[in-house]
Amino acid sequence: MAVRFAIPQTLRWLGCALWLAGVMLGGLQADWDFSLISRRAQALYGPLGAGQQRIDAWQHLLATQKQVGELQQLNVVNQFFNKQMRYEEDIDLWHTVDYWETPIEGLWKGAGDCEDYAIAKYFSLRHLGVSSDKLRITYVKALRLNRAHMVLTYYSSPDAMPLVLDSLIDAIKPASQRADLLPVYSFNAEGLWLPGAKGNKKVGDTKRLSRWQDVLKKMQAEGFPVETTN
Repeated sequence: MAVRFAIPQTLRWLGCALWLAGVMLGGLQADWDFSLISRRAQALYGPLGAGQQRIDAWQHLLATQKQVGELQQLNVVNQFFNKQMRYEEDIDLWHTVDYWETPIEGLWKGAGDCEDYAIAKYFSLRHLGVSSDKLRITYVKALRLNRAHMVLTYYSSPDAMPLVLDSLIDAIKPASQRADLLPVYSFNAEGLWLPGAKGNKKVGDTKRLSRWQDVLKKMQAEGFPVETTN
């Protein structure tokens, strides 16, 4: 994520993230027809090239990891996207200052920035059956880089120390071992949390925003069974 905004300004993205997470819950558990998805992607984006192999590998991962434990699912998904995608700024990859990829776009390009990794990992784990209350997309400040950053966090129980799935490093570590990350807020389908001295505090929901509606529309166009009603 480029250093192009102050941390509080990222709150404008929060409502759309909550909405997308909630609206997609039905589609996440439905079967994904990757034959259709690949055809739609080619129609939308042109020849997929090496991206087709990455999409096929994602399909294989989702098909083979449903029956394993959640910790293994976390590791497999985290490693997969960290290795299949390289970090690239939106301005260089998409020629715009701010672009949110679908997982298919990320695998087609083989690249994305921090939110694209976190989003792809979130959707993958939800499709594998990890409940939304265990997953939060978390905005942080990466202190060593002095920039805004986004990661996916996993809570084995509501009061557990979260594990951090990060595009910066492959190792999944407890948040207590990631002193280089300063949490700002986190969200999932259930709402928004802010960090505090006594733990995270749920502070409610926000309204949907158009950027995530565009992401949802793109995923629908790609052939994902996304529910469109609220």
